[in-house]
Amino acid sequence: MEIIINTSDGVPVYSQLIDQIKKAVARGDISPGDGLPSVRQLANDLDLNHNTVAKAYKHLIRDNVIQSKGYRGTFIHPDAKSNCNFDLNAIVTNQLTDTIKALRETGATDSEIRIAFANVLNNKNISGD
Repeated sequence: MEIIINTSDGVPVYSQLIDQIKKAVARGDISPGDGLPSVRQLANDLDLNHNTVAKAYKHLIRDNVIQSKGYRGTFIHPDAKSNCNFDLNAIVTNQLTDTIKALRETGATDSEIRIAFANVLNNKNISGD
């Protein structure tokens, strides 16, 4: 599997890394159980900050595309191929788009929406938490 990062592209580097690993799994270039380089190894190979690679790996673990086995390493998840199509970012974006549209229809201004959104993210005015 060859990973090529374009730092002049408008797409964040960690997103490029996630996308390329998912595409490699989907194409069958890497299979369930195959090992991946460590975060530090891949960061060194690609001349990236290790935190960038760690962020990409964290998202891939969350999406069950890869799995960490502690000191034994990081491997392609057994269900990786079926999980490659899962795009939480797209789901969140679609949900937020629908919510913002509904709020605007009620007359809420973008400023009011931003303030409420920031308050919710900061756990203000949330019940049940």
